[in-house]
Amino acid sequence: MPLPLLALAVAAFGIGTSEFVIMGLLPDVARDLAVSIPAAGMLVSAYALGVTIGAPIVAIVVANMPRKQALMRLIGIFIVGNLLCAIAPGYAVLMAARIVTAFCHGAFFGIGSVVAAGLVAPNRRAQAIALMFTGLTLANVLGVPLGTALGQLAGWRATFWAVTGIGVAAAIALAVCLPAKIEMQKASLVHEFTVLKNPQVLMVLGISVLASASLFSVFTYITPILEDVTGFTPHAVTLVLLLFGLGLTVGSTLGGRLADWRLMPSLLTVLVLIAAIETVFAVTMHSTVGAMATVFVWGVLAFAIVPPLQMLIVDRASHAPNLASTLNQGAFNLGNATGAWLGGVAIGAGAPLTSLPWVGVSMAVGALALTFVSATLERRAQRVPMSKPSTCA
Repeated sequence: MPLPLLALAVAAFGIGTSEFVIMGLLPDVARDLAVSIPAAGMLVSAYALGVTIGAPIVAIVVANMPRKQALMRLIGIFIVGNLLCAIAPGYAVLMAARIVTAFCHGAFFGIGSVVAAGLVAPNRRAQAIALMFTGLTLANVLGVPLGTALGQLAGWRATFWAVTGIGVAAAIALAVCLPAKIEMQKASLVHEFTVLKNPQVLMVLGISVLASASLFSVFTYITPILEDVTGFTPHAVTLVLLLFGLGLTVGSTLGGRLADWRLMPSLLTVLVLIAAIETVFAVTMHSTVGAMATVFVWGVLAFAIVPPLQMLIVDRASHAPNLASTLNQGAFNLGNATGAWLGGVAIGAGAPLTSLPWVGVSMAVGALALTFVSATLERRAQRVPMSKPSTCA
């Protein structure tokens, strides 16, 4: 694989770490800034909403910009945003900094995927995109646990200083390794936005929102759950987050193979299993061994859902796959924000941490129902031409 793919992977690692590491630092951020855990959880929601709102806006701004220039500007936004996080004097500035950082997220992965696919032979495009997204997976395996450990040792601001450093390293790698001229097609975004008139596309976006909300309604508050309910020490929580990251790595590979095998049956099965594993977690969160095993399996299922949904949105929006993929990234992050908000509402209303898995289960059931409706309508649409009466004399 060419060096430009490794540069893209480094950038993906930094972006992924910045997004998810805040969950391991919630108690530290809340104590330092004198806010509640639900208020600190809104930092997750703010980032996710920033991706959701920013993805289409930034896609329009950089649509016809040279690809290398666009990627360099996006990684520059990432660096500035994390620098602001590191020096934020209070909660409001930190919230604004998270939103600034989030604006580069969706567009970077959207453009980066297209660039990665164009850097290799046609028969290796999927491998190239997978290598870039390996950076995102490694962010959960290494970046989040190590960032959490650093934050617990030297303060949460040290983690964002480190992520800023990763951003600078990624910018240097992109500047040196990416070709000066990268082939691109002029985009007609006005035409591509007509894809939103397709009900099947909207249903896939809805499934992505609900599936992501199912995860983040619980996982946003995983650190206080593991510390206060399960009884883990802060350092042990880091190891559990590492297990979750390993599960994500396995799940990403598994989800891709399932999507290539049987798309809709695999999607339905994984959603059933997500609802089941969150139900199990409501019980096993009281046991250290049980919680660790459940969190690992949960990680596998959490990312096994991503490749099937990404493939489904591309299939349903074949005339506008780039925009659809970007919007799906926004849908996932809207789910992140919704889930974190729902979890915070439950806690703010007096519900114990032990009740959060049931919020996740309800979201998974909703995603399952919407997937079933989508699959049913698709089957009916495929049968319509076959059921028309003959017009032969």
